[in-house]
Amino acid sequence: MLPRVADSLSFLYMDMVRIVQDDTGVCAQIPTQDRRTDTVYIPTAALSCLLLGPGVSITTPALATLARHGTSVVCTGAGVVRTYAAILPDSLTTHWLEQQVAAWTDTERRLDVATRMYGMRFNDEVPDGTTLAQLRGMEGQRMKALYRLLAQQHGIGRFRRNYHPDQWHDQDPVNLALSAANTCLYGIVHAALLALGCSPALGFVHTGTQHAFVYDIADLYKAETTVPLAFALHQSPNPEQEARRRFREELRLLRLLPRIVNDIQTLLTPGADPEDRSERREADMVHLWDPQAGVLPAGVNYAAESDN
Repeated sequence: MLPRVADSLSFLYMDMVRIVQDDTGVCAQIPTQDRRTDTVYIPTAALSCLLLGPGVSITTPALATLARHGTSVVCTGAGVVRTYAAILPDSLTTHWLEQQVAAWTDTERRLDVATRMYGMRFNDEVPDGTTLAQLRGMEGQRMKALYRLLAQQHGIGRFRRNYHPDQWHDQDPVNLALSAANTCLYGIVHAALLALGCSPALGFVHTGTQHAFVYDIADLYKAETTVPLAFALHQSPNPEQEARRRFREELRLLRLLPRIVNDIQTLLTPGADPEDRSERREADMVHLWDPQAGVLPAGVNYAAESDN
C-alpha cells in the first residue's frame, strides 16, 4: 500500500546525477572523483516531489515508476526557472477537482475562498463586504510590513522584492534565497494538489497561468517559512543552495504536507466534517453523469430493447 501524501517525504533535490530504474527500484548514479559511481536508491513510493536540477538525466522506466507512485517531478534549470511535469495516479477520482470547479465558477464562492485564504494567511478576520481589490491592498501592506520588520531584525537596509530570471546572478542574497525556497514550496504544493486530483491552473486569487492555484496555496505559508529563511541568509555566499537545504530541514519540523492537504480541503469544503474528508478517493470504476438521475454505473449497455 502506498503511503498517504500527508505522510510522504516533502521533496528531494538532485543535480549532476543519472536516474535509472534497475531490478530493485529507482536509483541515482552519482559519479565520484575517483571515477567510481555511487548508487543511491530513491524512495519513490514515499516521496511527494522530486526536484531535478542542472545536469540530471533520467530514463523512461524511472519516470514510469515515479508516475505509478504519483510523485510530482519538477525540473529546475539555470536560475531556478520552473517547469512542472504533472503526474496523476490513474485510480484517483475527480471528487476534489469537482469541488474546486464548483467554487471557482461561482463568483460569490470564489470571493469567499479568496477571503478565507487571507484569513488563514495572516490569522486575521476580514470584515464583511471586503472586495478583492481591498484584499490585495491589505495583503500588500502586510507583506511590506513583514519585509520591513525582518530587514530591521537582520540589519539590512531597504529591501525590495525582485524576481528577474534574466538577471538572476545580479540579485541580492535575500532575493536569491527567497526565489530558491519558493521554488521548493511551489513543488510541494503542486505535488499535494496533484495527489488530491485538483487542477493547479484554477486559482482563486491568481489567474492566467497553469500554476495559479499553486501560487494561491503557497502564499499561505511564505510569511512563516520562506520569507524568514531568506532574510536569515542575507550574508550567505551561496544563498540558493543553502535555502534549499535549510528549507528541507525546517519542513521536517513543520510537517507542512498534512497542513497543505487539510487547508486545501477546508477551503474547498468549509462546512464539511473533517472526518468525512478522504484524502485520496480512489475509484474502482468509472461512472456516467446524467442531469436527472445523477451518477450512473458505467459498463452497462443502455440501449432500449426495441433497438436490438
